Amino acid sequence: MDRTFWQKRRVLLTGHTGFKGSWLSLWLQSIGVELLGYALPPPTNPSLFEVARVAEGMTSVIGDVTDYEHLRKVIADFQPEIIIHMAAQTVVHTSYIDPVTNYNTNVMGTVYLLEAIRHLGGVKAVVNVTSDKCYENREWVWGYRENDPLGGYDPYSSSKACAEIVTAAYRDSFFNINNYSEHGVAIATARAGNVIGAGDWTANGLIADLIRSFLEHKSIQIRNPYATRPWQYVLDALNGYLTLAERLYNKGPAFAEAWNFGPNESDMKPVDWIVEKMLSLWGEGVTWEKDQTCQFHESNSLSLSCSKAHLKLAWTPKMSLEAALSQIINWTKGYQTGADMRAMTIDAISQYMDLG
Repeated sequence: MDRTFWQKRRVLLTGHTGFKGSWLSLWLQSIGVELLGYALPPPTNPSLFEVARVAEGMTSVIGDVTDYEHLRKVIADFQPEIIIHMAAQTVVHTSYIDPVTNYNTNVMGTVYLLEAIRHLGGVKAVVNVTSDKCYENREWVWGYRENDPLGGYDPYSSSKACAEIVTAAYRDSFFNINNYSEHGVAIATARAGNVIGAGDWTANGLIADLIRSFLEHKSIQIRNPYATRPWQYVLDALNGYLTLAERLYNKGPAFAEAWNFGPNESDMKPVDWIVEKMLSLWGEGVTWEKDQTCQFHESNSLSLSCSKAHLKLAWTPKMSLEAALSQIINWTKGYQTGADMRAMTIDAISQYMDLG
């Protein structure tokens, strides 16, 4: 990611009030972007958006991506050069409870955004953030590649596969790379999953559940302790999105496709490893046990092949899993003691950029 590229760029970020959106908002603010965020109110209480005072350095618009007329007006008025689409229903468990809202947000929200871009013009680069769960999960021991079949057992996973198909259809039908000189829009999808970082209070998320148990001094129930996941530090994933957006802006059609962003193979760890490591780092005697009440389906193993991003984007993860967990604990202890969380979060971003 070239920080000089972003200075004074007009960027619209959907989902800016969420966990990843808040981190990305602060990152973009710190490198001089003219930023507008469009999202529902923060989805959790507390939230990183409020704790780190994210709205202070940007224009924050509260709106629903399924409200087409409002979304279209905001885009028309702001006239962004780059759009990063992160607004979504992000929790597997929630998708079982309310599948209609899950599909409406994740699928039709994508349709409405792309339709607005199609009619308004002016946008040069679009990154639609989906999920590693968009793949048909066959419990393979090797990583999924961008050309592997899409699918999804649960409503959330299948909605992300649908969002991928919608994006590909719009790209082929309305933003075809062969006609790039006419429309000037380059659209790509970014597939990352199990993104972890400080300030995540997402319901039914492992890191969030652990942090709540630490702060409340309660034992934690773990749904699927032996499942292996591609744990990835939030800034590594966001660095991938930003790098991709730069390439789309500068090189257009050459990068208008799907991209995987995942951790190094050494950071593929089972849930119980994460739990034990976090308990050790926290150091205050919280315990855990297996949740015997869990009744919905979750995959046991999922990993991504990121060879394409390594080779064509020169993107690689910079933060090890152990370092990421340590950063989460340090940030949380700062929050617990009343530190300035905006300054602390921006400092974490600065330190990450300095890693080279």
